[in-house]
Amino acid sequence: MGLFIWNRLRYDLVALLGLLAAMAAGIVPPEKAFAGFGDQVVVIVASALVLSAAVGKSGLIGRLIRRIEPRLRTTGARVATLTTGVTVLSALMKNIGALAVFLPLAVQVARRSGTSPSMLLMPMAFGSLVGGIVTLVGTSPNIIVSRVRAELTGQPFTMFDFTPVGLGVTGAALAFLAFGWRLLPHGRSGQAPSSAAFQVEPYLSEARLPGDSPLVGRTVAELEARGEGDVTVIAIVREGDRRYVPARHWTLFAGDLLVLRSDPHALSRIVAETGLHLASTGTGLAGRLSGGNAGVVEAVVMPGSALVGCSPEELRLREAHGVNLLAIARHGQQIATRLRQLRFQAGDVLVLQGAADLLPGALGGLGCLPLADRATKLGEPRSDVLPLLLLTLTMAAVALGLAPVATAFFGAAVLAVLSGILTLREAYAALDLPILVLLACLIPVSDAVADTGGAGLIAGGLAAAAGTLPPATAVALMLIAAMALTPFLNNAATALTMAPIAASLAGRLGLDPDPFLMAVAIGCACDFLTPIGHQCNTLVMGPGGYRFGDYWRLGLPLSIIVAVVATLLIPVFWPLRQDHAGHDRARWAWAWPGGHHTAGGFPP
Repeated sequence: MGLFIWNRLRYDLVALLGLLAAMAAGIVPPEKAFAGFGDQVVVIVASALVLSAAVGKSGLIGRLIRRIEPRLRTTGARVATLTTGVTVLSALMKNIGALAVFLPLAVQVARRSGTSPSMLLMPMAFGSLVGGIVTLVGTSPNIIVSRVRAELTGQPFTMFDFTPVGLGVTGAALAFLAFGWRLLPHGRSGQAPSSAAFQVEPYLSEARLPGDSPLVGRTVAELEARGEGDVTVIAIVREGDRRYVPARHWTLFAGDLLVLRSDPHALSRIVAETGLHLASTGTGLAGRLSGGNAGVVEAVVMPGSALVGCSPEELRLREAHGVNLLAIARHGQQIATRLRQLRFQAGDVLVLQGAADLLPGALGGLGCLPLADRATKLGEPRSDVLPLLLLTLTMAAVALGLAPVATAFFGAAVLAVLSGILTLREAYAALDLPILVLLACLIPVSDAVADTGGAGLIAGGLAAAAGTLPPATAVALMLIAAMALTPFLNNAATALTMAPIAASLAGRLGLDPDPFLMAVAIGCACDFLTPIGHQCNTLVMGPGGYRFGDYWRLGLPLSIIVAVVATLLIPVFWPLRQDHAGHDRARWAWAWPGGHHTAGGFPP
């Protein structure tokens, strides 16, 4: 937990170190150390990611949004519609996949309507988080607490056990977001024209000054004047590889490499007027745009992308992937380093250039999401309908009890490849390996926390604090504790840590563990305060131009609403006392056909 909070090492590496330390200390026996890699939690999450990628190939959602877009005449209507759409889809598939489907659509809506993307994207990210708590597969914490319940009782939570409380929390969150978007900062995107694909902090790019450019012999101030305030020369590289920070009176010489911070449209105009050569392209941007097979795309680096933590030099983007990096913008920050020395982060917005017919495959391999409406590029109508049909049949099979969750989603993932919705390469690219490694490594560690009495030790301290409080307050305490830890640990790691503690706390208080496990699931899934606690928050940070401190403006009141509503609803649908007969009937009232519920006996 200390290494997670320190945040200097990637969370999958921290999980690997945690498993290694547990083995070295003898807490996790060697024969159980790698059982997590075959655990059903890992299978369900991996299968859900592949199925989410398949649904993302459908263009039906994009066509629906474009059809109703003329009726969305106000920013509030756009926020409500897009947020509701991504929330509903998040209940049916992994929430990060649902947000990836809607993000390019929202960017296009913002462009066409002149709306700032910062007004749309954060409410959508928060909507995807609350939508994920409605069903078992919407978010990883639900799957994890279901596993913990199965370990304790032999019976996991089923697909729709989360729905009654989840729908109440989601409804309250959507009602707040419909007007709460006004709390977000206005005008964050600067002076970029409304025709921009999206509006973020200025891009960092590099350009070579050729000998025949009219800028040769001119000053830095004259170049910046051509950009009308939207282009700044932050460094000049000359004399081999020596980097200088120039004053405005410095003279420009042929062969200078200029490090520029600029609005993308201003950069395009200056390149066309002065003949600057963008780094690694060998020709001007305008010339490349007019080339027959050349394409330029703006894309956001997804969490788990192969780019994260690497520099362009290390990745050899042009040689290995056939793309040139033209520019980059990051999380509302101003970058002053060289492009080749920069290390990518999740949420970075890139301008990439390559062969138009190869760009989609290259972006998929790199783990980047193109910020364009992909629905217009899809081919046969069958590819639009089939992914949604496959998702519907999978959910129906689970709801009717025809197949276990892991079997149904694994089969759907295989069928997505067999039917041609996804290629094998796309299916493998959809797997978020860092989160799968984290789950596989921390599952045996989580089991050890319970088996060795660690969970009971922590729960004893919590029980002493909660013993004099009403039972519902103890549930609220567990929910708030999970919500407070998630920004620092990653939601899956928090669920693996907190779920055994929650079950042990319930036992010490003489209460049913189910409401406590529900509280952990909701608390872990609802991180609205930082951009780093959940992948959905990270994904919108770059395209929305958000800064770290922007999240609490909308996230703090939403967190309070979620905590209050969940604390009120959980005891209604999951009674706190261990009255097995009455408790079982309460669950059956909300069970879908084929649901199998048992009260189960929890150890003290």
